[in-house]
Amino acid sequence: QVQLVESGGGLVQAGGSLRLSCAASGGTSGRIDMGWFRQAPGKEREFVAAMSWSGGRTNYADSVKGRFTISRDNAKNTVYLQMNSLQPEDTAVYRCAAARVTYSYPPNNWALYHYWGQGTQVTVSS
Repeated sequence: QVQLVESGGGLVQAGGSLRLSCAASGGTSGRIDMGWFRQAPGKEREFVAAMSWSGGRTNYADSVKGRFTISRDNAKNTVYLQMNSLQPEDTAVYRCAAARVTYSYPPNNWALYHYWGQGTQVTVSS
């Protein structure tokens, strides 16, 4: 069983930056893909970014390409999401996700992830 704990959320003005962290524990010895999703009030869960176990492959939602960067440190069992040029529409609860396996390409489908963190709130003011 993998446990995921996110941190780094907060309130930031438009144009600002935040870095989210997701620390994984328990059963993390396997090669697992990890990703970030977000959900705003009244909206469906939305894919943000994902990365393969090796870090060699990344996948981004069009809405965040060029602004957000996903990275991971497998020695620390941690995945990061650097968010720059934040906009009010980025406001959401951001959740980290981990898959039991590594896919040929980091998936943007939430149903392919097996473990989820509780989430961290990101609020961007205009």
